[in-house]
Amino acid sequence: MAEPQMEAVGRVSGFFAHPSVAIIELSQPLKIGDAVYIKGHTTDFQQTVESMQVDHHPVQEARPGDSVGLKVKDRCRKHDAVYKLAG
Repeated sequence: MAEPQMEAVGRVSGFFAHPSVAIIELSQPLKIGDAVYIKGHTTDFQQTVESMQVDHHPVQEARPGDSVGLKVKDRCRKHDAVYKLAG
């Protein structure tokens, strides 16, 4: 079985525990429905993008350079890498 393809899409620049939201600085486009993998020193989880905001407004997709708020299922930390999974 082949390993899933991963593309770096950004870095976590902040995290809010309540609600569980990561602030991600994007280097590549990201949209609702994408599968992401967040990996860091103590972070290691995958999830589907279900809710995303730019400047407190819900968006369906975001572009490189955007700072997005992403609802996450687990704790993550500043500087964690964010990858988009393909395949």
